[in-house]
Amino acid sequence: MMIQTQETKLYTPQEYLELEIHSEERYEYINGEIIPMTGGTPNHNKVALNFASALNLGLKRQPLDIFMTDQRIWIPAKRIYTYPDVMVIAQPIEYVENRKDTLINPLLIAEVLSKSTQSYDKDEKFAAYRTISSFQEYLLIDQYKIHLEHYLKTEPRQWLFTEYDNPQDIIYLSSINFKFELADLYDKVDFSVTEE
Repeated sequence: MMIQTQETKLYTPQEYLELEIHSEERYEYINGEIIPMTGGTPNHNKVALNFASALNLGLKRQPLDIFMTDQRIWIPAKRIYTYPDVMVIAQPIEYVENRKDTLINPLLIAEVLSKSTQSYDKDEKFAAYRTISSFQEYLLIDQYKIHLEHYLKTEPRQWLFTEYDNPQDIIYLSSINFKFELADLYDKVDFSVTEE
């Protein structure tokens, strides 16, 4: 008896981008595979919005652009198109060749952790982000409790790790010269609501 295996169809980056242009849904592209992105919870959305709002206000008139959720980036070394929750890009913005909808030079990226994505965000996704030469800081923000993991690039291939779980902790982001209180990320977040 032969057992048939289901082969995953692989797509070229161009096929993926064509699908994205005509789709109402968002997808990630990982080395040929197209993966649907899951929707976020209200707490996920609040945390990302709180952080992006603080950055937008605090970095006014600075040569930095803040993006959230719907802005795609390309990671050429790993052949990944993805949508970070929040990112900061130093001007001038650099785009994928012949496109104006996909960026390639993030300086800081923040991901709000979900139960379904936290392992990927901490491991493979962080490893992929580290291949981007402009990338200097990474934040992993827990949506279920007050907790933040901060990674700062100190030398090529060296990252300093610090974690915070006290609402009064002040986090300093040296790549963009910005600081904030941890409690500000969790404004109006209801920890009694759990993800299904």
